[in-house]
Amino acid sequence: MASRLNLEKGQLIVYPAHGVGMIEGIEKQNIAGIELELLMIRFDKDRLLLKLPMSKIKDVGLRKLCSQQTVKKAIEALKTPMKRKKTMWSRRAQEYEAKINSGDLVAIAEVMRSLYRVEGDINQSYSERQIYQEAFSRFLKEYSAVENVEIEKATKDIEEFLSSVA
Repeated sequence: MASRLNLEKGQLIVYPAHGVGMIEGIEKQNIAGIELELLMIRFDKDRLLLKLPMSKIKDVGLRKLCSQQTVKKAIEALKTPMKRKKTMWSRRAQEYEAKINSGDLVAIAEVMRSLYRVEGDINQSYSERQIYQEAFSRFLKEYSAVENVEIEKATKDIEEFLSSVA
């Protein structure tokens, strides 16, 4: 699997449960008498170094950054007005969390679009803001990496995409 992804030190990858991380290397460790080959992934935002057994790469959904074509689809999803769902918030929150943790950039864009509110809107709950911020952060990092732009520029671009529909 590692060879199929062509994993290299310094490469940006997406770990669905944490977002964009950078490969720090591959090391061998003896754990409970078993020799394991571990992929080390650094997530700067969370100050986290994840050691993932190479045998689990497929199970966790580790992938390369998405293509520019996928970014275009995600931007279209951001610009498309969403219909308000009438289901209970707890069920919608679970759906939103599942979409964010899927690592699918288009699904994350849909969550952002659903929860986007104009600055200062008092009708958004704390939990809605938290889920929106998590989706925004995940989208921002991958968008910035794929488009090769600074975080500040990427933030401005994404806010413009969202406000074009609001």
